[in-house]
Amino acid sequence: MVAPDIGVGLRSLVYFVASTLDGFIAAPDGSFDFLPLEPDVAPYLVSDWPQTLPTFAHPQLGVPSPPTGRFDAVLMGRATYEPALKVGVTSPYAHLEQYVFSRSLAPADHPDVSVVTGEPAAFVRELKTRPGGDIWLCGGGNLAGQLLDEIDELVVKLNPVVAGSGIPLVDRGFDPRRFTLTTTRPFDSGVVVLRYAR
Repeated sequence: MVAPDIGVGLRSLVYFVASTLDGFIAAPDGSFDFLPLEPDVAPYLVSDWPQTLPTFAHPQLGVPSPPTGRFDAVLMGRATYEPALKVGVTSPYAHLEQYVFSRSLAPADHPDVSVVTGEPAAFVRELKTRPGGDIWLCGGGNLAGQLLDEIDELVVKLNPVVAGSGIPLVDRGFDPRRFTLTTTRPFDSGVVVLRYAR
């Protein structure tokens, strides 16, 4: 089952991310191996959110190639892109149009992705007006903080883990925003997928 499009007219920006109970999406060094893909969650992601799984993992997870779904673009900050680069993966989501926000990456050195050096919110507002499917924000916390006003849906894969510190779900100054819970999906492993609309 493919997640329905919640947008009306414009494309929606969906922040789909794994988090700890205390609101961290990665360790202080950016690693996230302490948030494993639980065996009972994998089939759900393959059926409902296949485009959020990295391209190189598709064969082992049984994801059709190319996967179909609501997204045709993915946004990520430099720190989110870095782990893939470290293992030689220059196009982690090759099935989507990939945008990496960075002022230090040279676009010519990274031809497999579109490097965006400008202001993220202005870029996303313009991207939403282009024809296409919805846009997935996969991280990180700093980019999510800059794009908070543009996020239309928040999907949190909440893990039964307390980290204590790390990279927060949204990194910005104190500025409370309310989202409306639309669905919950619990799993025996303790993971709960929570979907919120603005």
